Amino acid sequence: MTLDIITPDRKVFSGEASAVTFPGSEGQFQVLNDHAPLVSTLDRGPIVVQTAAGQQTFTVDGGVVEVLQNKVLVLAEAVVV
Repeated sequence: MTLDIITPDRKVFSGEASAVTFPGSEGQFQVLNDHAPLVSTLDRGPIVVQTAAGQQTFTVDGGVVEVLQNKVLVLAEAVVV
């Protein structure tokens, strides 16, 4: 699936991922290939991205995620360094 993590000032990540774990407002959840359509709010916490090259973690300061037809779009308020 393709994943884009975007903040108001820049694109943080764009690429292929096999699994992504999110800090949802109602608890942590994971998205895999062929996941059902989904829109969810995010709390502050880590987004863990599994790629062919390994694992990357981005800490977001809240936002929204949309999953639709193997495309995952994260609109993050900010990515904390």
